[in-house]
Amino acid sequence: MSAITITDRLSLATVAAAAERPGVSGPAVDPRALSTGIVHFGVGAFHRAHQAVYTEDAAAATGDTRWGILGVTGRSARVAEQLGPQDGLYSVLTKARDSSSLRVMGSMRGVAFPGTDSEEVLRTLAAENVHLASLTITEKGYPRMLGGGLDLTHPGVVADVNALKAEVSGRSFAGPARTPLGLLARGLARRHSSSGAPFAVMCCDNLMSNGSVTRSLVLGLAEAAGAERLLEWLDAAVSFPSTMVDRIVPATTEANRREAERLLGLRDEGLVVAEPFGQWIIEDKFPGPRPAWERAGAVLTGDVGTFELAKLRMLNATHSLLAYLGALRGYPTIADAVAADGLVEEARRLQRNDIIPTLTAPPGTDLADYGESILDRFANPNLGHTTIQVAMDGSQKLPVRILGTVADRLTAGEIPYSGALLVAAWMVFVYRGRDVNGQPLALDDPMADALRAAADGSEAGLADRLLGVKQIFPEELAGHTGFRTAVAEAVRRLLSEVP
Repeated sequence: MSAITITDRLSLATVAAAAERPGVSGPAVDPRALSTGIVHFGVGAFHRAHQAVYTEDAAAATGDTRWGILGVTGRSARVAEQLGPQDGLYSVLTKARDSSSLRVMGSMRGVAFPGTDSEEVLRTLAAENVHLASLTITEKGYPRMLGGGLDLTHPGVVADVNALKAEVSGRSFAGPARTPLGLLARGLARRHSSSGAPFAVMCCDNLMSNGSVTRSLVLGLAEAAGAERLLEWLDAAVSFPSTMVDRIVPATTEANRREAERLLGLRDEGLVVAEPFGQWIIEDKFPGPRPAWERAGAVLTGDVGTFELAKLRMLNATHSLLAYLGALRGYPTIADAVAADGLVEEARRLQRNDIIPTLTAPPGTDLADYGESILDRFANPNLGHTTIQVAMDGSQKLPVRILGTVADRLTAGEIPYSGALLVAAWMVFVYRGRDVNGQPLALDDPMADALRAAADGSEAGLADRLLGVKQIFPEELAGHTGFRTAVAEAVRRLLSEVP
């Protein structure tokens, strides 16, 4: 066997020698033996470090090789360009507090870019050997109006509805899809017109009742296209199970890449980084075959709701609080924010005073202990999860992560002061655009222009102006005197701390 140098790249030709190196494992199954059974939309770092790992572990535990994955990228072809030359292989660098390990993954058997490969995705979704689709397209990937329905004014939705009309009428339409759900709907229409075999669509994004949300939007696309027979088939043969997913997957840094190269002896352009912890709760609602994910540690249940709500409110809201407060105070990582004086206490107050009173504990869970385990995970200094990364897309995340808690506390007759602090920290992040040291804070948000326009003006009216953004704050919250006052007071305090 020829010697491998660091200029060589991870691939099927080089993986066997790399897997023999200390600290390296995998693939758990022979990638050449896997056939494609899953289409995944949003093949970013999270999916590669989470669902793809569970799926490969399930295949290894059962010997079932039907569950290779076709990954579908978003608006960029970058992941396809990373993984294509590597035969779909990539590695997961797991960072514990005092150790690292590297695992090569082989479950990704292809990567498609909708801009050029929409037809390949449609054919794969229609294939009888493919039984489910999954999605991690982030909260902003679901084109919804304020009330939750499909946004029929969204340019991508308009284009995809027209493409779906062509698909269901049998007319040739070769153009690329504009949205992930548009591409999915066209693929389901293709499946309906060919085999009509049952199918499951599994949302893995941080949305409450994410299966129901996805179902309503896919049906909305079919309704807009006037596809009555497709609607009947979707209702009869396609399920939309809800899920809850949890694993911290920070952005991959150059230091991570250098460490992976030392372990692997190869370049890996698709490297992802993750914490040791992982959790997957799946609603057991599949009309056809599925991987034995329970053999890999996932929990199959009839009720995801209590797990989902606890995670979104406890973990994700705490994450956002630490991100905004930490970023404003100049802390580059979540671990830095946890270690800072006062911030972890703010996180505990948010959990114990505002969030826990709104929750029913999932089976076997003590919510106070769960909150402490979250803070312990956030404190892992080897993850390097940046405050800016967590702070992005706040307009999409706040309604899901904290505003439900706020509404529940107000209904109970209590003012959620810590929830108000989180909202205020986001407002000051948007308004100031810099930290206490004068360093810029990027506003990476699909509503960035509208938020800047709303925030523009005097400090005194900032809270009122941003609470008036109806796409984020429902009237019953924005108009509540006690909540408005609490937010305004927290804004004033934070503005004085970040002059």
